[in-house]
Amino acid sequence: MSVDRKEWWQRPLRVIQPNLQVRDTRLIDPEQLAEQMKSMGANTIVFNVGGIYAWYPTQVPFHTVNEHLPATFDLLQAVIAECHKRDIRFVARFDFSKTEDSAYLSHPEWFARQASGEPLTVGAMRPGNWSLLMSTCINSAYRSEAVAIPVLDEVLRGYDVDGIFFNAPGYVTCYCDGCRRKYRSVYGRELPQDAKEFAPEWASTCMRDNMDRLYAFMKATRPEVPMILYYNLYKDNLFDRAQTTDMLCTEPQDILSLGHRHIPEFWKPALSIKLGRSLPERPAPFGIVHSSPGMDWRHTGLPPAEYRFWLSQIPAHGGSIWHSLTGIPETITDKRILEVVTEFNRNAAKVESYMEDAQTVAQVALMWTADASAEGWADGLIARQILFDVLLQEQATPERLLQYKALVIPEGMTYTEEFLGAVTAYVQAGGHILVEGAIPERKELQSLLGISQEMHSSEYLKASYLRFEGAGNPLQKGLEQTELIAHRGKVVYTRPADAGTEVLATLVPPFSPMESVGAPPERASLAVSHTDIPLALLAASGQGRALYFPFSLSHLINEFKLDEHYQLLANSIDLALGEEKLLETSHYQGLQVTAFKKDDNLLVHLVNGAGRRPLSTHLPLYGIHAKLRLNGRSVKSVRPLIGEEPLEYSVSEGMLHVRVPELQIWECLLIETSES
Repeated sequence: MSVDRKEWWQRPLRVIQPNLQVRDTRLIDPEQLAEQMKSMGANTIVFNVGGIYAWYPTQVPFHTVNEHLPATFDLLQAVIAECHKRDIRFVARFDFSKTEDSAYLSHPEWFARQASGEPLTVGAMRPGNWSLLMSTCINSAYRSEAVAIPVLDEVLRGYDVDGIFFNAPGYVTCYCDGCRRKYRSVYGRELPQDAKEFAPEWASTCMRDNMDRLYAFMKATRPEVPMILYYNLYKDNLFDRAQTTDMLCTEPQDILSLGHRHIPEFWKPALSIKLGRSLPERPAPFGIVHSSPGMDWRHTGLPPAEYRFWLSQIPAHGGSIWHSLTGIPETITDKRILEVVTEFNRNAAKVESYMEDAQTVAQVALMWTADASAEGWADGLIARQILFDVLLQEQATPERLLQYKALVIPEGMTYTEEFLGAVTAYVQAGGHILVEGAIPERKELQSLLGISQEMHSSEYLKASYLRFEGAGNPLQKGLEQTELIAHRGKVVYTRPADAGTEVLATLVPPFSPMESVGAPPERASLAVSHTDIPLALLAASGQGRALYFPFSLSHLINEFKLDEHYQLLANSIDLALGEEKLLETSHYQGLQVTAFKKDDNLLVHLVNGAGRRPLSTHLPLYGIHAKLRLNGRSVKSVRPLIGEEPLEYSVSEGMLHVRVPELQIWECLLIETSES
């Protein structure tokens, strides 16, 4: 009989974090709280323990005790015990990023400084009878041997905690003498006065050094206790974070309080989880979803339809859910939050055993550059239900790239020798690359793309068009009724290197300056209706091919959201995948699709985000048709894991056809197969 050697934290988890408010401490009944967490579907709780406030009778100097703690019993000990009675794991939350101003009076060297030399004070203008909080310096003794490590020692030795989570563990801009000395030691030069001129890796290095010390202490004290640490989709070094922790979490907040024009893009949870999953052989990353529409509105909840959509993306893309709530159930005034969390966890529990250790089934990899170009491609790939993973440049090895049929390289990619070598080997071995926009003048790259070595950049073009060339053009699929689609932006003027490079689209230059495009209409004729300036070139190399767009398709998607641009993106992927495309679904705007494989099972997730965001109601999608290539396998059964209605399916010419009559929010299809 096989023995499962997994640790608890390597299994599927459903986390609830009640963000505790000190003045509500008297309302916390340990037994009741643990029972509420259990009834809401949690198998793990994240609970305040130390840092800004100690939620236990600490003996560490300058560790401020929560003055509202009960005097008759140890609240922390009681909550841990009640959670363990119900098989709920207890993760201790620490936040050493700030502390009360009383510590500053004795140890001003512990605190972050502005360029002026003044300390960083948080919430000085906050109404109410509150002491001041001040930001601590990540390179100071407060964050290590003076306070943080003694506090960890006190908790790890005195309480049966199952895990450690550090909130706000990152670097804040600091000009203290300690930071100046460290910067001089690391880089051999003075700390710049302008933070924009700091070395790019400075913030990550500071966090890495601090977390290394805390992690080493934890493991020396109680090696079985895991650490959980943040990673960020943008301003972070994923590899630094991964080497300093056991588990990773990310926080794709749905901040509606930014205003409608600035709310986070629909793909933020999906892409955040995809990035975390790019690290192999690690537990599924946590996706932390706050219940509020912004920290400034943290005492109310997201609209339930928007909330469910945001939550569903976490497990559908292979992550573990982490609910962040403001307060405990008694203090949460928006009871819709409790209903949504409970319902969601019930559905997540139906899926998690099947998803445990499942691997993504993706035929496309997107190089993640953390900029607008990568965002545009991610938008288009998700919106057109294309199965893809994200990779960082360091992960683009020849061996790993060969897992994919197509590789998307957005504009702005840095082509190091290693990366260019890996991409060339990938294409030679049969891979297909899609490259856009301005590229460096590198002979190897230009040869791979089948273009001439002489390139020129245009001005920013307006009132221009892309023209499809040739009959049966694969990029024109679904657009056969139009010769032209809208174009705007800069173009790299280039030519095919030889007759082996096929031109699939050309530029129709602007017919008018913008001030006269509509006046008078009698003069609206195209000045030049056709050029031989390429906008899409297809070149073979070895066993593979390269498709080059000498303009920014991602910019068009980001800026205009026109269906023609999404269709062009989808057609470029279909051109790469050819007859080997694994999965196709009915095209619905707002539908997200992911697929995973585990043993002989395939799992296909469908998430419905249709409608204008923020979603105020669910718009069901009807009659979704999914077509899956079986690659010689037989289908034993197809059933939904969340819904209860049986599904109609059939097999024809090696393809499985499944119809989902109605999709409300989230469904996971379990497809059991066997060898034919």
